[in-house]
Amino acid sequence: MIDLHHHLLPGLDDGPATLAESISAAEDAAADGVRVIAATPHLRDDHPGVRPHELASRCEELKAHLDERGIGMDVVSGGEVDLPWAQEASDEDLRLVSYGQGGSDILLETPYGPLPSTFEALLFGIQVRGYRILLAHPERNPTFRDDPDRLAALVARGVLVQVSAGALASARRNSPSRRLTLWLIQRGLCHVIASDSHGPSRRRGSLSRAVAEAERTVGEVARQMVTAAPEAILAGEPVPAPGKGRSWKRRRFSRG
Repeated sequence: MIDLHHHLLPGLDDGPATLAESISAAEDAAADGVRVIAATPHLRDDHPGVRPHELASRCEELKAHLDERGIGMDVVSGGEVDLPWAQEASDEDLRLVSYGQGGSDILLETPYGPLPSTFEALLFGIQVRGYRILLAHPERNPTFRDDPDRLAALVARGVLVQVSAGALASARRNSPSRRLTLWLIQRGLCHVIASDSHGPSRRRGSLSRAVAEAERTVGEVARQMVTAAPEAILAGEPVPAPGKGRSWKRRRFSRG
């Protein structure tokens, strides 16, 4: 499996504080079946220690430590980009926080509060700069929960959707995040499942367990969300179309 959203680098943001914690988190992921992790620290004002030009070397350094311990894990450079940060970022900095620094795909953090009416235009501004957007954990946003068709419209405009493993693997079976996540999967509007792990003691859900939950809705297509789709994103290639659940037309997203 490939995990495209993981706060793995030590001492940068709200992920692991130490190298030992990063190694432990990588061990957890490897035991769960993950073979590639995109290290995606926050790019936003409250984490000034995250510097785009340092990300590749930090990933290489961590990979060397993992290799020394026999942990078979590739670490790819990336970032979870805040929308205001992206608007102010130079072309070079934006490239440096894209996946693999390839200048093709970028993980954009969905705001946690109500979305402004200009949200779509701001995303379009990033797309115009040449980036395909992978929208991180939109299932947590209250606007999308109240108006999921607004998220569907973004997908129609080329935005990719990443839901978090915790929303699927959560013990809260009727949580708003889980309901929206299932709605997206049922309608073929979800492209990637990722852990959004912040360290060994603050994992947001097993990736393999989340895939198993998604398989209940779309069958074997669920595995594509942690294999073929993220592989295509890392390569800057077209992403396979998500599958739809057999019964999605008979279900409605509940806002209650």
